[in-house]
Amino acid sequence: MSTQKYTLPPLPYAYDALEPVISSQIMTLHHQKHHQTYITNLNAALEAQSTALSTQNISALISLQQKIKFNGGGHINHSLFWENLAPYNSPSTNIESSAPDLKRAIEAQFGSVEGFIKAFNATLLGIQGSGWGWLVKSNTPEGKLEIVTTKDQDPVSGLVPIFGVDMWEHAYYLQYLNNKAGYVEGIWRVVNWGVAEERFRNGIEGAVKL
Repeated sequence: MSTQKYTLPPLPYAYDALEPVISSQIMTLHHQKHHQTYITNLNAALEAQSTALSTQNISALISLQQKIKFNGGGHINHSLFWENLAPYNSPSTNIESSAPDLKRAIEAQFGSVEGFIKAFNATLLGIQGSGWGWLVKSNTPEGKLEIVTTKDQDPVSGLVPIFGVDMWEHAYYLQYLNNKAGYVEGIWRVVNWGVAEERFRNGIEGAVKL
């Protein structure tokens, strides 16, 4: 039984496009090594799952679920992450012109964009160990916004991820060392508000091809 093979999606910009906020060295390693490892391990786990299904090996199927969740989540999260970043000083990093609907929703719910960023930063810096911080939207007609975290590589479930920030050390340590706050403060200069607006308006379905 053949299984689908996932491949590394190309970055929508050059490796040095996010400098000085995120270095070319970090982006190259993060994309080519870390993301690729999640994909390689996911493909291997899915292949093993296919074999276990064909042989009705229930014990193997159960043991593989955590590998699929971890590596599949890493692939999903990073695919979303690359898309919700934009080159430094590019038009997409301007919330005023790129995300008018999302901006109004943020102001209505958090009081101001500045208040929202302050709350989001506090959430990011409060993550213990490895994980992600997300702005999400509920699937209800009201479309309520919420700041949430996910542990390790757990993906967002049951909500629309507007954008996420990778808080694993490999996302920033080579450049910021232990200055995690510097990374958190800088990331806002390369957020792709245009992609965030699209996800806010239309949901995530079809926005990222895996």
